[in-house]
Amino acid sequence: MKLEDTGLTAEELKAKVKMYMVETYERFDFVADSASGVYMYDEKGVPYLDFYAGIAVNSVGNCNEKVVEAVREQAGTLMQTFNYPYTVPQALLAEKICTTLGMDKIFYQNTGTEANEAMIKMARKYGVEKYGPNHYNIVTAAHSFHGRTFGAMSATGQPDNACQIGFGGMVPGFTYAPYNDLQAFKDACTENTVAIMIEPVQGEGGVNPATPEFMTGLRKFCDENNILLLLDEVQTGWCRTGAVMSFMNYGIKPDIVSMAKAMGGGMPIGAICATEEVAKAFTPGSHGTTFGGHPVCCAASLAAINEMMDKDLAGNAKKVGAYFMEKLSKLPHVKEVRGQGLMVGVEFDDLNSVEVKRACFDRKLLITAIGSRVIRMVPPLIVTESDCDKACEIIKEAIEEVAVK
Repeated sequence: MKLEDTGLTAEELKAKVKMYMVETYERFDFVADSASGVYMYDEKGVPYLDFYAGIAVNSVGNCNEKVVEAVREQAGTLMQTFNYPYTVPQALLAEKICTTLGMDKIFYQNTGTEANEAMIKMARKYGVEKYGPNHYNIVTAAHSFHGRTFGAMSATGQPDNACQIGFGGMVPGFTYAPYNDLQAFKDACTENTVAIMIEPVQGEGGVNPATPEFMTGLRKFCDENNILLLLDEVQTGWCRTGAVMSFMNYGIKPDIVSMAKAMGGGMPIGAICATEEVAKAFTPGSHGTTFGGHPVCCAASLAAINEMMDKDLAGNAKKVGAYFMEKLSKLPHVKEVRGQGLMVGVEFDDLNSVEVKRACFDRKLLITAIGSRVIRMVPPLIVTESDCDKACEIIKEAIEEVAVK
């Protein structure tokens, strides 16, 4: 539905949001009326270069034709059944994902938070049933972010973050260690540790990639101590980091991996993949979902993943991401550029990142800010070097504007 179909003005629409919705977001002050490729358009048809991509969701491009076609066809055939009968999209997508990732089993969820919640539950149940009633502790990283349900936000290593403040005590069973500090993670483990859980690239923590030594060291340590390695690839997964999954950049494989965002091509879907041994922890009644594995979302996901594979979007992310980061590193006031593929963070020396984000928005570039010093960009993986050139020009202008304030 477009704004013109409602008979409302943009200001009237915004007034309805203010009146009826609980607002926890700092809104971009425009109506997202339509989108295509690497652009989003307001109600007047003004284009915005979209380096936000629904927070790493629209990786195959906004309103990708193959994804839209799959949604339309499935919605007109079978929309929702719950998980008692078999459905074609679920089965085909399960095969596609497991064979592509080299994993054994998949369990569908609706979001990244739910996927992480399921991953935590599976690991804890596996530990309790195999080793005893106290064997459920999980070590996660300081400055991590895993979601906003209670298990996921308890796993999040940011006790001073607004996502944890004011909700009372967190779920017990989590310990935190400094990211990229292998010895600290080893020291944090006890006889009751069932798993280590990390993001291969910390997103909300400031776009911090794991070092090869850290990642391979964790895998070796977990193997030697009967500890599960859980990887949160909600944001890094599906070609974002220059490989199909970020763990492939390190030559390792997790015991459980979570995914969402780009997986659905714009539709809400999440999942965990696990080894056959660990997946046995989920038995009838131990976990479930009404909408997880929704036929329309699975059809969209299958179309999106086929697009990623057919167009080698991982290869494009690796190539264009390296080009983009090199150009960004030459901009004024840039202290550091870091990331993997097209998951890119820029840290400034003495500029406020929120002000830079707002100045970029004024110039019709959509990005986000992390804290007061870092901007994050996760554009559609179909972006070209030319698109990145345009983004860099806008960011440079924004930096120059903020610098003189």
